[in-house]
Amino acid sequence: MFDNLTEKFQRTFKTLRGEAKLTENNIDFAMHEIRVALLEADVNFKVVKEFIDRVRTKCLGAEVMTALSPAQQVIAFVRDELIATLGDKEARIVYSKNPPSVFLIVGLQGSGKTTSTGKLAGWLMKNGHRPLLLSVDVYRPAAREQLAVVARDVNAKLYPGEGVNEPLKLAKAALREASLTGYDVLLVDTAGRLHVDEALMQELSMLKRELNPSEILFVADAMTGQDAVKSAAEFHELLGISGVLLTKLDGDARGGAALSIRAVTGQPIKFVGVGEKLDALEQFYPDRMVSRLLGMGDVLSLIEKAQETFDLKQAERLQEKLRKDEFSLADFRDQIQQMRKMGPLDKILGMLPQIGPMKDLKKANLDERELVRTEAIINSMTERERNHHQIINGQRRKRIARGSGTTVNQVNQVLKQYAQMRKMMKSVSGGLMGGKIPRNLSQFLPKN
Repeated sequence: MFDNLTEKFQRTFKTLRGEAKLTENNIDFAMHEIRVALLEADVNFKVVKEFIDRVRTKCLGAEVMTALSPAQQVIAFVRDELIATLGDKEARIVYSKNPPSVFLIVGLQGSGKTTSTGKLAGWLMKNGHRPLLLSVDVYRPAAREQLAVVARDVNAKLYPGEGVNEPLKLAKAALREASLTGYDVLLVDTAGRLHVDEALMQELSMLKRELNPSEILFVADAMTGQDAVKSAAEFHELLGISGVLLTKLDGDARGGAALSIRAVTGQPIKFVGVGEKLDALEQFYPDRMVSRLLGMGDVLSLIEKAQETFDLKQAERLQEKLRKDEFSLADFRDQIQQMRKMGPLDKILGMLPQIGPMKDLKKANLDERELVRTEAIINSMTERERNHHQIINGQRRKRIARGSGTTVNQVNQVLKQYAQMRKMMKSVSGGLMGGKIPRNLSQFLPKN
């Protein structure tokens, strides 16, 4: 996400690095380049104008800061204003004081409401809640069946409402069911249209009046750019949304919708969809998003994801093995499996700062299929071979290649990667070995 904008920002900041101080001329140049970059990223024109005016004012009024270069000063101002544009702090979900809380999920047809409802149910369960799902889309063929499939996939409870085909009656019955059976959140997947119309808004207004929701979340497709921003503004004007769930952010290299929607509607982005899988939903943190946009990475999110994924006891066992120099091919495979659980490689690398060696790592053209192939090769070995790699001779390599559907050359490559990883981890475990850390970690990762 934001790849194009990140690249253009970094190009502008790089040009400023050769300047001795901030002047009107280099400020004008930087503001022109940033304005063009934002407009090409499909950011709303009015939002761009106000953003540039604020940054320019800060730059012109900046006191001479000897500790910061001109590029660093501009980056600091741009970062602050981008965070302000996106909403300063993360917007927390609002729950009712008297459960169940009702979340109305609204939006245009095709924006991803039903899938997002399932993703949100999964997120709620992971955070200790018991959601009940309901579809009141009685118009679109198989809409309710689609939510039933999504609910099953995330192991969430669905209120079927069999035999009832009126949205208001369905909603009342589901709310009563949630109250009686201990569900603390009712997620209502509403009907959508291809455009905002009177019938749609009237139905949503009736549901709002009857259910008194604590959240009305507008689902917007980031890929539609300013169309998503326009429809969000219309829904807010007619219905009063409380937040936005932005889908397909991983596929939007421009980022215009994300940077515009908060400024235009006045309502915060609360969640972002970052993939097709039902667990690919993240709470939106403006400061973290801006850090990634500016190439500074998002180390906090990376740490949180690692904490969610990695088994602490397994990590302690690995530390003990490293101390005793017993890191085996089986351990190498386990580390690959743990890393794959964190998500796609390009997404993980996107959270790293794009500077120095990390910048080279992002461009290393890593191939996730190689991780699968590496696992297959190690799985094709006997337990003794995995624990004693020294015994893997030419004949064994041929057998391993046949068993894994690979070539001897590919088996050799895995063994070489393992030897390098073993050497590196031994160095790191020995008190960082006096700082002798490999300069480019991409050498240990599979490439095309």
